[in-house]
Amino acid sequence: MDPLFRPLAPGFVHHWGGAGLLVARRADLTHLPLRLSPAEQRVARTLPAGRRSGWMAGRLLAKRLAGELVGAPSREVEVLPREDGSPQLLVGGRPLSSLHVSISHAPGHTAAALAPGPVGVDVCETASAAAVRRAADHAFSPAELSLLGAGRADALAGAWALKEAAVKADRGGVPGTAPRRIPLLGLRPPALGGPRRAMAWQSGDAVVALVLAHP
Repeated sequence: MDPLFRPLAPGFVHHWGGAGLLVARRADLTHLPLRLSPAEQRVARTLPAGRRSGWMAGRLLAKRLAGELVGAPSREVEVLPREDGSPQLLVGGRPLSSLHVSISHAPGHTAAALAPGPVGVDVCETASAAAVRRAADHAFSPAELSLLGAGRADALAGAWALKEAAVKADRGGVPGTAPRRIPLLGLRPPALGGPRRAMAWQSGDAVVALVLAHP
C-alpha cells in the first residue's frame, strides 16, 4: 500500500512554508531536562496529572524550536496560554509577536510549530483511526468522506489532523462544529478551503499536519 504522506523524521527541526516544525516520540523526551519558569510551573500545577506530561513535552519542543529559529536561550523562553487557551511565545518575559506557536500532543507523540503568521499543528496517531471513523459523520461532509475512500488508517488520521490544525491556525476553537466548517479538498497533496496552506507527513505511526492561515 502506497503511503499517502511523505515521511518525517522525529527529533529534527523541519522547515516548510516559512514555518519550523518539530515532532518527537514522547518516549524519547522522558530523559531530557525541562526548565519551566515560575509562571509555567503555576500553569502546570493546575493540570490533571494525565495531561501535565503532554503539556510539558509540548513546551520542551517549542523552547527548542525557539532556540534554533531565533537563537533565544531556553531559560528565557516561556510558552504560556492566552485568555482563549492558545499558546503564546514569550522571550525574556515579553511576548514575541513576530512568531506564532502551535503545539499538539497524542499519547505517543508531541509536535510543535513556529511561524511568522497564524499556524496550527496537529498530530493524530493511526491507532486513533477507529475513533475518527466513529466521529466521521459529524466531522466530515459527504464530499470529504469520499476522499477517505475505504477509510484507511493513515487517511483518517491525516484528515482529522488537517482539520484540527486548521482550527488552531484560525484560533476558532476545536470543540463544536468548527472542524466541519473547514472544507478538506484533498489529501494527496493536502488541501483545505479558504486562505490556508496545508501539508501532512507520516512520522512513525502518526500523521502530523501543519496549516498556515492567511498566507
